[in-house]
Amino acid sequence: MTSTVIAQADQPSGFDPMTLILILAFAFLIFMMFRGRKKAQKKQQELRSQLAVGSEVMTNFGLFGTVAAIDTDDNKVILEISPGTTATVHAQAIAKVIPVAEPGNDAELSTDEAQSTAGETPEETLRRLDGEGKNEND
Repeated sequence: MTSTVIAQADQPSGFDPMTLILILAFAFLIFMMFRGRKKAQKKQQELRSQLAVGSEVMTNFGLFGTVAAIDTDDNKVILEISPGTTATVHAQAIAKVIPVAEPGNDAELSTDEAQSTAGETPEETLRRLDGEGKNEND
């Protein structure tokens, strides 16, 4: 009995593919962590390059405002939320810079449409919206 145990201990155990798979999975995980961090830093640098006094921004918590001042030493941005009302937020709380809409953008309502819907009651608006997109034949 002892001779069979000693004989098995002397034989090489062979290559275990599971060890290689675990090492490769660990290396892939580390690679993806560094890659994600690098992408986030690049996005933050791009955002900071777009950030300037007077640009309209949105914060992570959904607050829209115009940049009134930037304090790079303390990483603070002063946002003007409404005329005369300011809020101080951390620079990393800025989620994105809102591009300035060009005049004549098709997404905006024309003046005729805006004037025709200005005096509607809520019930009239619901009826109008329910009727849009329906065929007369239906």
